Amino acid sequence: MTTTDSAVATVLDEVTALVDTLRKSGPEAEERRWIPDENVELLDKAGVFRLSVPSRFGGLDAPVADQTRILGEIARADTATGWVSMIWVSSAWVPSLFPDKAQEEVYANGSVRVSTGFTPTGTLTATEDGYTLDGSWKWISGARGANWGLLSALLTGPDGTPAPFAALVPFDELTIADDWHAAYGAGTGSSTVTATGVTVPAHRVVSLIEVLGGTTGDRSNTGATGRNYAFVPFFMAQGASAYLGIAKGAYELFLDRLPGRGITYTSWTDQSQSPVTQIQVAVAANKIAAAEALQEGWLRELQAHADAGTAPSIDERAAARGRAAFAIQLAKEAVDELFEASGASVILRDVPFQRYHRDIRGLSLHALFAFTTNQEVHGRAILGLAPDTPFL
Repeated sequence: MTTTDSAVATVLDEVTALVDTLRKSGPEAEERRWIPDENVELLDKAGVFRLSVPSRFGGLDAPVADQTRILGEIARADTATGWVSMIWVSSAWVPSLFPDKAQEEVYANGSVRVSTGFTPTGTLTATEDGYTLDGSWKWISGARGANWGLLSALLTGPDGTPAPFAALVPFDELTIADDWHAAYGAGTGSSTVTATGVTVPAHRVVSLIEVLGGTTGDRSNTGATGRNYAFVPFFMAQGASAYLGIAKGAYELFLDRLPGRGITYTSWTDQSQSPVTQIQVAVAANKIAAAEALQEGWLRELQAHADAGTAPSIDERAAARGRAAFAIQLAKEAVDELFEASGASVILRDVPFQRYHRDIRGLSLHALFAFTTNQEVHGRAILGLAPDTPFL
């Protein structure tokens, strides 16, 4: 833990103490297609949803490295709860890029859960006092427990050209469909969210391009505050923490299950004595360690820029995407390695490891964290080519 803040350290301690409770909730989350309400209450009480809230609103305003450590612990305990917590905490930082009036509304209680939809599948229509928002957004993780939605929509400019904007909307003004039926990430409640004629005041709508660039203008948290991170590298770091946590949880479950197990149709009565198993465990452990080392590097770079009040270069932003995705790939491969060593009984529903394996494979398909897409972005920067994406 890098923090010297006792309040943030306390959050980590409380989350670690909840690991067994959260892990036991996995089957219930899959059954109801949404994490138990008790998980949300326990994490809220522990202070998790204050982590990225600015201190001037009563939040913990924790450094990104501390946030990822805590989020990783939650994912180690339970895949769905870890994923949803990562979405809520990382997204709760984004309103700090909005005008002060919007921040005062979103952060009013000091603890907040924000779910996001960055694909601009909605439309904004200008009105006298603001905008009207219409549209639907699929796969909104954590929708059933979020306080606010951060939704991307197209706004047609005076010249007739549509451009993407981000709108902050209270979730009680949105409709959540009961349409999340998934084999992977089943407990994340990533449902479709719809806005129908929702009024959004002007101070809660900003250019998505400006948000991505971290240059939204009317903010009081500008400069070298130590918390003004580059948007996409920040999200990549937060996202990677969930995958690394899932991999570490799977590794623990594999080792817990090993004592007394033999290898069917062989002479091995103790699997841990098999050289093949020994190699598989070592490969998995080292892939997780390599992923963590990559993470530590880009977290240092991200924090150094925030402390200096500088912005990462395009090459650094592309590298953050490439390295985060590479770490996620290593985490997935580590779980795959252990899955292959687990025997046929691992596919049974009452064996928790299978849920970790399914979820890390399914969640690794998320477009922002996809391996090949991010390696392409990184490779283009290495070769001196334009990144060909605004998501930097």
